[in-house]
Amino acid sequence: MEKTLHEIAVLIGAQLEGDPAVTVSNIAGIDKAQPGDLTFVANPKYSRFIATTQASAVICTPDTVAPGKNLLKVDNPYLAFAKIMTFLYPQRRETGMVDPRAIIGNNVSMGNKVTVYPLVYIGDDCVLEDEVTIYPGCCIGDRVRIGAQSLIYPNVTIREDCVIGKRVIIHPGAVIGSDGFGFAKDGSRYFKIPQVGRVQIDDDVEIGANVTIDRAAMGKTWIQRGTKIDNLVQIAHNVVIGEDCVIVAQVGISGSTRVGNRVTLAGQVGLVGHITIGDDVIIGAQGGVTSDIPAGMLMSGSPAIPHRLWLKASQTFQKLPDMRKKLRELEEKVAALEQQLRKEHRKE
Repeated sequence: MEKTLHEIAVLIGAQLEGDPAVTVSNIAGIDKAQPGDLTFVANPKYSRFIATTQASAVICTPDTVAPGKNLLKVDNPYLAFAKIMTFLYPQRRETGMVDPRAIIGNNVSMGNKVTVYPLVYIGDDCVLEDEVTIYPGCCIGDRVRIGAQSLIYPNVTIREDCVIGKRVIIHPGAVIGSDGFGFAKDGSRYFKIPQVGRVQIDDDVEIGANVTIDRAAMGKTWIQRGTKIDNLVQIAHNVVIGEDCVIVAQVGISGSTRVGNRVTLAGQVGLVGHITIGDDVIIGAQGGVTSDIPAGMLMSGSPAIPHRLWLKASQTFQKLPDMRKKLRELEEKVAALEQQLRKEHRKE
């Protein structure tokens, strides 16, 4: 889709420096862009490429100076880039038809322009609101409700009684509503605790590939509005995750933990069960959290500690071999001094 720089500037609210009639039809990285491409600089370390890029225009910050280049200046270039991507590469329109090779249960309610691809199973008493799309290989259990404009990619399983909000995106292989990991010890064996709750996914949540979100033992496991979950994340039963959180790949959250709003859990973070993470907390990659964290904290390490303290500890860790060598030398010197003192004491 070809657009002028004037049209793009209006779309993203940019200050345009250059020729408004120049057209672009593609987006490319700043080091590979060619004429007709639009590129962006969100990280200052790439600013050096602006002078040499072949791109027809660059999205950049207001303080950028590049004579002879067409610049679209905005406060948040990365956000502007995302908006333009949506504009230049609009999502394909679905058929709005239910394929006869899908298996549809009894008493299923479908809104307008619902698309169901071949080899989908939909159980009894489900509700699919307007413009829902379900791709091949999905299994939707009984009494599931899926909100308008939600997109369920191939091979997703949504088990019985789960609720999916509006404009939710669930990527391939995700499992929503699997049994929570609950067992009571019976001597040397384990007795399975029935998991009779559900999962509730609120509006505008995105769930990555092969994510597993367990149903609650009782009540609900709840992912609140706007949260984004990366691939390969495990969320256990009765977990509550607040609004606008970012949960990065391979995070594991144990049962009954509560995560506040706007929390970021970086890759491979692990949270034990029955703890509370406050609003606006950031936990660095591979952080292991074993207790409550108050709002606004930046934590790292395992067990997780304040990030600045963890940086100091990490620097100390690198010095441990030298410190160990010096400690041994000091021990040897002290032992030699003690031996010398004992000899002198015996002479007296």
